[in-house]
Amino acid sequence: MSTAPALDPAHTALLVMDFQPAILAALPEDKDREALLGRVEGAISDVRAKGGTIAYVRVGFTEADWDAIPAVNKSFGPLAQHRVMHHEDPATAIHERLAPQDGDIIVRKTRYGGMSTTDLDQRLRERGITTLVVSGVSTSGAVLSTVIDAADRDYQLYVLSDGVADPDTEAHNVLLHQVLPSRAHVVDTAELHALLRAV
Repeated sequence: MSTAPALDPAHTALLVMDFQPAILAALPEDKDREALLGRVEGAISDVRAKGGTIAYVRVGFTEADWDAIPAVNKSFGPLAQHRVMHHEDPATAIHERLAPQDGDIIVRKTRYGGMSTTDLDQRLRERGITTLVVSGVSTSGAVLSTVIDAADRDYQLYVLSDGVADPDTEAHNVLLHQVLPSRAHVVDTAELHALLRAV
């Protein structure tokens, strides 16, 4: 069992990041993707049931966003050049299994991190959120960038080990076992369930 402290739902938000068809398609095997969606769906339900906040982060670009990305940006320059991931494209929508509800936070970003190009931090602070539980695709992109940024902003952090995934299994494992634990409690969805009920 985890040694992570119990969670106070009133001050906790579950971040659901980049669960979009276009990004999920990079993960191996459809059954693995379905299992991942099922676990995150359960985590959302658990946090909702306890009165916690759900915050969705999705990536999508307007014409102006593409125009503002310099060619030297190794990750996002090619997306801008080829005009992919338009914010109105159905492939950039939040996956239907994880659909937001009224009262949830939803932000659209134009870089890896969930906070750097959004007002997510401000919206969380306005609700008194001090603890973040992080789920997302991919571990080496959205998850890593957001955890580093949120740690620097002094959030208490949890990463869902079975609620994150990456096309690169080796990178995923190194981050989950060697990098992220220095900034976050790494727990699985079953542990999250228990920690929410331990309050």
